Amino acid sequence: MFNRNRRLRVVAAVASTSLLAGCGLVSSDSEEEEQEIVVGTMSAPTTLDPAAAWDGSWELYRNVFQTLVAFPPGATEPEPDAAESCRFVDTRNKAYECTLREGLTFSDGAKLDADAVKHSVDRIVAINDKRGPAGLLGSLDRVEAKDERTVTFYLNKPDATFPFVLSAPAFSIVSPKGYPADKLREEESVVGSGPYTLEDYKPEGHADLAKNATYKGPAKVGNGAVSIQYFKDSGTMVEALKKEEIDVTFRGLAAEDVVALNGENRKAGIQLVEAAGTEIRYLVFNPKDPWAKNPAVRKAVAQTVDRGAIAHKVYRDTVEPLYSMVPRGLTGHATSYFDRFGKPDENKAAQILSEAGINEPVPLTLWYTTDRYGSATEKEFQELKRQLDGSGLFDVTIKGRPWKTFEPGYRKGEYPVFGRGWFPDFPDADNFIAPFVGENNALSTPYVAKEITDDLLPQSRRESDRGAVAAQFEKAQSIMLEDTRLLPLWQGKQYIAASEEIAGAERALDPSAIMMMWELSRKQSW
Repeated sequence: MFNRNRRLRVVAAVASTSLLAGCGLVSSDSEEEEQEIVVGTMSAPTTLDPAAAWDGSWELYRNVFQTLVAFPPGATEPEPDAAESCRFVDTRNKAYECTLREGLTFSDGAKLDADAVKHSVDRIVAINDKRGPAGLLGSLDRVEAKDERTVTFYLNKPDATFPFVLSAPAFSIVSPKGYPADKLREEESVVGSGPYTLEDYKPEGHADLAKNATYKGPAKVGNGAVSIQYFKDSGTMVEALKKEEIDVTFRGLAAEDVVALNGENRKAGIQLVEAAGTEIRYLVFNPKDPWAKNPAVRKAVAQTVDRGAIAHKVYRDTVEPLYSMVPRGLTGHATSYFDRFGKPDENKAAQILSEAGINEPVPLTLWYTTDRYGSATEKEFQELKRQLDGSGLFDVTIKGRPWKTFEPGYRKGEYPVFGRGWFPDFPDADNFIAPFVGENNALSTPYVAKEITDDLLPQSRRESDRGAVAAQFEKAQSIMLEDTRLLPLWQGKQYIAASEEIAGAERALDPSAIMMMWELSRKQSW
């Protein structure tokens, strides 16, 4: 029998209404609605201001802010969120217009109107924070608030992916009163209009969310409150789940914990939900490094790395080898790296280096973040070192830093080779190619590839049917393969571990693998 009284949080207004109606107790339906759910994750926000985040901070944003459009469970195209409707109003995909829902307000009572939407987007461009999402707005010319409920985005070139861009939590709508137009918000609090309000927050500690009584949008909130607890390692997080200190775990589950949870712990009242994922891991070669800038060195690494061994030994087959920057499941996925390099082959790698006049082991330092992608990252880089050193062609040093110092380091160009993960801004192949090319890309390692940026991407963005753009993305990947500036390693699956009391876990991930907390509820028993 489920423990329906566990972590019961009754909102004062609900209790007062029940008493005024002559009831001595809150009804069972209201009680069920107001129960708190505790979620554990290893992805803590780096900032509470959307103008400064292009990272896992979005997981919190999705729940406390609204975007004009978003992806509800099962959707393949963005659908209205704060908007009542959105559409391109021209034939060239250069003018995108949204009409807002009536009566929208922020959690501080301020009106959410077209001016607020314009303010939210304009400040991202004006602030242009190096950690922020301004790079996603390359096709935006200007924003116009036509009237109180109508906002139009005029683009400088056709871009059928623009609705996908607006669905990203980076473009959360913020209050002009609380978020300055030309600088970041200093307070560690949130003024939003999403399904929840942020009641209490401790960086890297917790974020306590309460159901937003003034929310107007498509989400049906299945609980009264959510407490997000931020963990440093998977083992501690899973132990908290077993002890019933938390109800759900997500983001950062180590492979060994997934395997264990899929086995004996299933009998202990814990459910494991598996879903297809579009998360990828890859290596980045710094063109400023004397060794990493050499294409022969990069291709020799690509010829040596054994992705299957990483997937099996390190991740216990909870991930899949990836031979394309575009993951399996999206239009544009290819197997370019396998087609070119085939299976790992030390002799072929040696020949690549020899033909470039390199006959001594190549010294390379590989950097990784110690706390961003889970505790297995260190083991992954140890395995990479073992493979590369074992070939006799490389002399590898591995180094790790926590994200807060790792990120500034790669942006300054300090690392010869470094590992990154990518959780898509939106589920389209464009988002696995465009962010990584160009002079000012998301990796701070300039990569000039004019055929991609000036020809292939513009071609694909003129096509509204996103299933018809495979040729452009396959060609883009063949160009990236020749340069080998990026080396895809693996594609992840998504796992949620939860108490058997929790319902909705299978619907709680959007296509970008961000958890929609409102889908979680506590199962009823009678």
